[in-house]
Amino acid sequence: MVPRSMKTGNGVIVSRIAEYRDAMPEALSRIADLVISQPALPVESTITDLAERAGSSPASVTRFCRALGFTGYPQFRVAIATELGHLAADSAWRMDIGAEFKPTDSPETILRTLLNVHVRSLEATREGIDMDAVGRVARAIAASDHVDVYGLGGSAGIALEFQRRMHRIGINAHAWSDVHDGLASAVLQDENSVAIGVSSTGQTNETVQMLSQAAAAGALAVAITHDDESWIADVADVSLTMAAPVGYLRPDDMSVKHAQLFVLDLLYLLIAQQMFEPATRRLVATATAVSSHRRPRTSRSGGTDAALDDDTPDHSDDYSLDHSHDQEAAS
Repeated sequence: MVPRSMKTGNGVIVSRIAEYRDAMPEALSRIADLVISQPALPVESTITDLAERAGSSPASVTRFCRALGFTGYPQFRVAIATELGHLAADSAWRMDIGAEFKPTDSPETILRTLLNVHVRSLEATREGIDMDAVGRVARAIAASDHVDVYGLGGSAGIALEFQRRMHRIGINAHAWSDVHDGLASAVLQDENSVAIGVSSTGQTNETVQMLSQAAAAGALAVAITHDDESWIADVADVSLTMAAPVGYLRPDDMSVKHAQLFVLDLLYLLIAQQMFEPATRRLVATATAVSSHRRPRTSRSGGTDAALDDDTPDHSDDYSLDHSHDQEAAS
């Protein structure tokens, strides 16, 4: 949503940038000068491209957009594109889908490009992850009395999946996607709690509010974001950063979510290591609890799974515990 003072019209956004320019820090004023001189540039540029052209950084571009009342660069680009009348099909495609994928690409090219984007995202995340920070968070969660996980929109599903995995190994974890419920839980946290805010951009107001409230109540505040200079990283005690998959961040890009899941999966495994014996007991117990609700594997000939030993009783409603965890992860 465009702020009321930034409604599109006859160059209102660019005029406001000029008005605010002298009060901006140097890094932001360079961005302002660039946009004033070339108003269409943000429409065609990634956040990284714009930052490089201005001799600044992507984090400074984000702060520049926030100073103008926008939540981030994507919202600023849409607003200025609308003002300039540039939201044609090609521009919309580049802004929402990305310049890596062309409308005329073959399915094979799309597949190859998509795989490269996902692989680069995961490899960059691996290279940049702070293992000391991940270890600190894992130890804190393993020893905690309560864990809150906050996330809205696409991050809500990520938060819920992490909560479910922690719950299976006995962590008292709760996922919140409603800000009212999340704030009510956050205020009850203490020094024996861990609070995790999941936000790709790091600028989601409600997620920041919930994490800030939990931190104020004494919880260890953890941010999962792609930008360690973002708003949510500023309010967190620990920031676990995953890589943006391409030159600029598209919040709905699945490779962003895969990078988030990669970091959280690493965190989950380190937590499970910290509490190996109780974790494995609980995994077996939870697998047993749901085993009667799963079909046994059958061979192509229609018989039961040949992988079962001959002396293993054939319970038609049971399921091998050796496979139940795999099935749980795939469901």
